[in-house]
Amino acid sequence: MSIGDSLAEARRQAGLTIAEVSQQTRIRESIIRGIEQGDFSACGGDFYARGHIRSIASVVGIDPVPLIREYDVEHGPLGAMRAADVFEPSTPIKIRERRSPSLSLIVVVVLLAIIGFSAYHLVSAHNKGHQALAATRPTVTAQATPKATHTVKPSPSPTPTSTDVVIHLAAVEECWVQLTSSTDGSQLYMGTIPAGSSMTWTEKHAVKITLGNPGGIVLTVDGKKQNPDTTLPVTLSFSPGTTPQSS
Repeated sequence: MSIGDSLAEARRQAGLTIAEVSQQTRIRESIIRGIEQGDFSACGGDFYARGHIRSIASVVGIDPVPLIREYDVEHGPLGAMRAADVFEPSTPIKIRERRSPSLSLIVVVVLLAIIGFSAYHLVSAHNKGHQALAATRPTVTAQATPKATHTVKPSPSPTPTSTDVVIHLAAVEECWVQLTSSTDGSQLYMGTIPAGSSMTWTEKHAVKITLGNPGGIVLTVDGKKQNPDTTLPVTLSFSPGTTPQSS
Protein backbone atom coordinates (compact mmCIF):
# COMPACT_ATOMS: atom_id res chain seq x y z
CA MET A 1 0.00 0.00 0.00
CA SER A 2 1.40 3.40 -1.00
CA ILE A 3 1.88 6.38 1.32
CA GLY A 4 -1.21 8.12 -0.03
CA ASP A 5 -3.36 4.98 0.25
CA SER A 6 -2.22 4.44 3.86
CA LEU A 7 -3.07 8.03 4.84
CA ALA A 8 -6.44 7.96 3.03
CA GLU A 9 -7.44 4.62 4.59
CA ALA A 10 -6.44 5.84 8.08
CA ARG A 11 -8.42 9.05 7.56
CA ARG A 12 -11.55 7.13 6.56
CA GLN A 13 -11.20 4.77 9.53
CA ALA A 14 -10.86 7.80 11.82
CA GLY A 15 -14.10 9.19 10.37
CA LEU A 16 -12.46 12.42 9.17
CA THR A 17 -12.98 14.35 5.96
CA ILE A 18 -10.20 16.06 4.02
CA ALA A 19 -11.58 19.42 5.15
CA GLU A 20 -11.36 18.36 8.82
CA VAL A 21 -7.77 17.15 8.39
CA SER A 22 -6.95 20.45 6.68
CA GLN A 23 -8.38 22.43 9.63
CA GLN A 24 -6.31 20.48 12.17
CA THR A 25 -3.02 20.46 10.22
CA ARG A 26 -3.43 23.88 8.52
CA ILE A 27 -2.44 22.20 5.23
CA ARG A 28 -4.49 23.14 2.14
CA GLU A 29 -7.09 20.60 1.05
CA SER A 30 -5.63 20.44 -2.47
CA ILE A 31 -2.24 19.37 -1.06
CA ILE A 32 -3.81 16.69 1.18
CA ARG A 33 -5.87 15.38 -1.75
CA GLY A 34 -2.72 15.25 -3.93
CA ILE A 35 -0.72 13.37 -1.24
CA GLU A 36 -3.48 10.76 -0.92
CA GLN A 37 -3.25 10.30 -4.70
CA GLY A 38 0.56 9.95 -4.53
CA ASP A 39 1.25 13.44 -5.94
CA PHE A 40 3.74 15.45 -3.81
CA SER A 41 4.44 18.17 -6.41
CA ALA A 42 2.35 20.80 -4.57
CA CYS A 43 4.24 20.32 -1.28
CA GLY A 44 7.06 22.69 -2.27
CA GLY A 45 9.90 20.15 -2.05
CA ASP A 46 10.98 17.03 -0.14
CA PHE A 47 11.54 18.99 3.09
CA TYR A 48 7.90 20.09 3.28
CA ALA A 49 6.54 16.80 1.91
CA ARG A 50 8.02 14.97 4.91
CA GLY A 51 6.54 17.56 7.27
CA HIS A 52 3.08 17.22 5.66
CA ILE A 53 3.23 13.41 5.93
CA ARG A 54 4.13 13.67 9.61
CA SER A 55 1.33 16.18 10.36
CA ILE A 56 -1.39 14.24 8.49
CA ALA A 57 -0.34 10.92 10.03
CA SER A 58 -0.51 12.41 13.54
CA VAL A 59 -4.08 13.63 12.94
CA VAL A 60 -5.42 10.40 11.40
CA GLY A 61 -3.74 8.27 14.11
CA ILE A 62 -0.95 6.30 12.39
CA ASP A 63 2.82 6.17 12.89
CA PRO A 64 4.52 8.59 10.45
CA VAL A 65 8.01 6.98 10.67
CA PRO A 66 7.37 4.05 8.27
CA LEU A 67 5.68 6.44 5.80
CA ILE A 68 8.60 8.87 5.85
CA ARG A 69 11.02 5.96 5.46
CA GLU A 70 9.05 4.81 2.40
CA TYR A 71 9.12 8.38 1.04
CA ASP A 72 12.93 8.44 1.44
CA VAL A 73 13.21 5.16 -0.49
CA GLU A 74 11.10 6.56 -3.35
CA HIS A 75 12.45 10.13 -3.45
CA GLY A 76 15.84 9.96 -1.76
CA PRO A 77 16.93 11.04 1.77
CA LEU A 78 16.66 14.62 3.03
CA GLY A 79 19.40 16.66 1.36
CA ALA A 80 21.15 19.90 2.20
CA MET A 81 18.47 22.04 0.59
CA ARG A 82 17.95 25.33 2.40
CA ALA A 83 14.38 26.04 3.46
CA ALA A 84 14.82 29.63 2.24
CA ASP A 85 15.38 28.30 -1.33
CA VAL A 86 11.68 27.43 -1.55
CA PHE A 87 10.76 31.09 -1.26
CA GLU A 88 13.10 32.33 -4.01
CA PRO A 89 11.18 33.70 -7.03
CA SER A 90 11.02 31.36 -10.00
CA THR A 91 11.56 34.26 -12.40
CA PRO A 92 14.14 37.02 -11.98
CA ILE A 93 12.88 40.38 -10.78
CA LYS A 94 13.10 43.02 -13.47
CA ILE A 95 14.69 46.30 -12.44
CA ARG A 96 13.57 49.37 -14.30
CA GLU A 97 16.25 51.26 -16.15
CA ARG A 98 17.05 54.66 -14.77
CA ARG A 99 15.78 57.37 -17.08
CA SER A 100 17.30 60.75 -17.61
CA PRO A 101 15.39 63.68 -16.03
CA SER A 102 12.91 65.33 -18.36
CA LEU A 103 13.20 68.93 -19.53
CA SER A 104 10.16 70.01 -17.51
CA LEU A 105 11.74 68.65 -14.33
CA ILE A 106 14.93 70.61 -15.02
CA VAL A 107 12.94 73.82 -15.55
CA VAL A 108 11.08 73.31 -12.24
CA VAL A 109 14.36 72.77 -10.37
CA VAL A 110 15.88 75.92 -11.85
CA LEU A 111 12.81 78.02 -10.92
CA LEU A 112 12.88 76.71 -7.37
CA ALA A 113 16.57 77.58 -7.10
CA ILE A 114 15.89 81.16 -8.30
CA ILE A 115 13.01 81.59 -5.83
CA GLY A 116 15.10 80.25 -2.97
CA PHE A 117 18.03 82.55 -3.82
CA SER A 118 15.74 85.62 -3.91
CA ALA A 119 14.09 84.69 -0.60
CA TYR A 120 17.49 84.28 1.02
CA HIS A 121 18.61 87.79 0.00
CA LEU A 122 15.29 89.29 1.15
CA VAL A 123 15.55 87.68 4.60
CA SER A 124 19.22 88.71 4.93
CA ALA A 125 18.43 92.37 4.17
CA HIS A 126 15.54 92.30 6.66
CA ASN A 127 17.77 90.85 9.43
CA LYS A 128 20.50 93.47 8.78
CA GLY A 129 17.91 96.28 9.22
CA HIS A 130 16.81 94.84 12.57
CA GLN A 131 20.42 94.49 13.72
CA ALA A 132 21.18 98.17 12.91
CA LEU A 133 18.07 99.30 14.82
CA ALA A 134 18.99 97.17 17.81
CA ALA A 135 22.51 98.71 17.93
CA THR A 136 21.02 102.18 18.69
CA ARG A 137 18.98 100.96 21.68
CA PRO A 138 20.38 100.63 25.26
CA THR A 139 21.29 97.14 26.28
CA VAL A 140 19.12 95.69 29.06
CA THR A 141 20.44 92.61 30.82
CA ALA A 142 17.73 90.34 32.18
CA GLN A 143 18.45 87.45 34.49
CA ALA A 144 16.78 84.33 33.27
CA THR A 145 14.75 82.41 35.82
CA PRO A 146 15.79 78.77 35.83
CA LYS A 147 12.99 76.43 34.85
CA ALA A 148 12.16 73.41 36.88
CA THR A 149 13.24 70.21 35.23
CA HIS A 150 11.53 66.87 35.51
CA THR A 151 13.45 63.63 35.27
CA VAL A 152 11.54 60.89 33.50
CA LYS A 153 12.56 57.46 34.61
CA PRO A 154 12.27 54.68 32.05
CA SER A 155 9.63 52.07 32.78
CA PRO A 156 11.14 48.69 33.69
CA SER A 157 10.90 45.99 31.03
CA PRO A 158 8.24 43.39 31.75
CA THR A 159 9.68 40.18 33.18
CA PRO A 160 8.24 36.71 32.63
CA THR A 161 5.99 35.39 35.39
CA SER A 162 5.28 31.87 36.58
CA THR A 163 2.24 31.79 34.28
CA ASP A 164 4.37 32.35 31.14
CA VAL A 165 6.27 29.84 29.01
CA VAL A 166 9.61 31.27 27.82
CA ILE A 167 11.11 29.61 24.73
CA HIS A 168 14.68 30.51 23.67
CA LEU A 169 16.16 29.14 20.44
CA ALA A 170 19.81 29.60 19.41
CA ALA A 171 20.64 28.43 15.86
CA VAL A 172 24.01 26.70 15.39
CA GLU A 173 22.89 25.85 11.85
CA GLU A 174 20.13 27.40 9.74
CA CYS A 175 16.72 26.17 10.97
CA TRP A 176 13.13 26.65 9.76
CA VAL A 177 10.75 27.37 12.68
CA GLN A 178 6.96 27.59 13.01
CA LEU A 179 5.30 28.63 16.30
CA THR A 180 1.52 28.19 16.67
CA SER A 181 -0.99 28.62 19.50
CA SER A 182 -2.34 25.35 20.91
CA THR A 183 -5.47 27.21 22.02
CA ASP A 184 -6.87 28.40 18.67
CA GLY A 185 -4.27 27.16 16.17
CA SER A 186 -3.23 30.68 15.15
CA GLN A 187 0.26 31.16 13.74
CA LEU A 188 2.55 33.20 16.00
CA TYR A 189 5.76 32.97 13.92
CA MET A 190 7.08 31.25 10.80
CA GLY A 191 10.46 31.76 9.18
CA THR A 192 14.09 30.66 8.84
CA ILE A 193 16.52 31.55 11.66
CA PRO A 194 20.09 31.93 10.26
CA ALA A 195 23.04 30.21 11.89
CA GLY A 196 24.47 32.31 14.72
CA SER A 197 21.14 34.00 15.46
CA SER A 198 18.70 33.46 18.32
CA MET A 199 15.06 34.24 19.15
CA THR A 200 12.99 34.28 22.35
CA TRP A 201 9.21 33.98 22.75
CA THR A 202 7.26 34.61 25.98
CA GLU A 203 3.72 33.22 25.79
CA LYS A 204 0.94 33.00 28.37
CA HIS A 205 -0.78 30.03 26.73
CA ALA A 206 0.20 26.60 25.46
CA VAL A 207 2.08 26.63 22.12
CA LYS A 208 3.48 24.21 19.53
CA ILE A 209 6.88 24.73 17.87
CA THR A 210 7.94 22.88 14.71
CA LEU A 211 11.68 22.61 13.99
CA GLY A 212 12.87 21.78 10.47
CA ASN A 213 16.46 21.12 11.60
CA PRO A 214 16.30 20.15 15.31
CA GLY A 215 19.90 18.95 15.27
CA GLY A 216 21.16 22.44 14.39
CA ILE A 217 19.66 24.39 17.31
CA VAL A 218 19.95 24.74 21.10
CA LEU A 219 16.46 24.91 22.63
CA THR A 220 15.72 26.00 26.20
CA VAL A 221 12.27 26.30 27.79
CA ASP A 222 11.86 28.18 31.08
CA GLY A 223 15.66 28.05 31.44
CA LYS A 224 15.84 24.26 30.94
CA LYS A 225 17.67 22.81 27.93
CA GLN A 226 15.56 20.50 25.72
CA ASN A 227 16.80 17.50 23.74
CA PRO A 228 14.43 16.96 20.79
CA ASP A 229 14.80 14.17 18.23
CA THR A 230 17.49 15.37 15.79
CA THR A 231 16.90 12.92 12.93
CA LEU A 232 13.76 14.44 11.38
CA PRO A 233 11.65 17.62 11.59
CA VAL A 234 9.86 17.58 14.95
CA THR A 235 6.91 19.35 16.60
CA LEU A 236 7.01 20.03 20.36
CA SER A 237 4.23 21.28 22.67
CA PHE A 238 4.84 23.56 25.65
CA SER A 239 2.57 25.16 28.22
CA PRO A 240 3.28 27.17 31.39
CA GLY A 241 4.55 24.94 34.19
CA THR A 242 4.56 21.69 32.18
CA THR A 243 7.19 19.49 30.50
CA PRO A 244 7.50 19.50 26.67
CA GLN A 245 5.59 16.94 24.61
CA SER A 246 6.63 15.92 21.07
CA SER A 247 4.00 15.36 18.44
